[in-house]
Amino acid sequence: MMNVSVRMDNETKKEFEKFCKDVGLSISGAFNLFAKKVIREHRIPFDISNEDPFYSEENQKLLESRIADMKNGVNCSEHDLIEV
Repeated sequence: MMNVSVRMDNETKKEFEKFCKDVGLSISGAFNLFAKKVIREHRIPFDISNEDPFYSEENQKLLESRIADMKNGVNCSEHDLIEV
């Protein structure tokens, strides 16, 4: 077995560590799952983009629609286009 080092900021590490603990994984186990999925699928297993999703055409249309609804007194709800 070989060691691999990964650099990340403290807050990301803390949150990632908590997530891994919550799902019963170690950080090492999570990275191994990621690596095996990459190898199996021959791709990064999620979308990577240099565009901020806030400015996507889909999100801008939704925001314009929600603004119009607010101006017309319609109750608005949250959406899941942007990660929190």
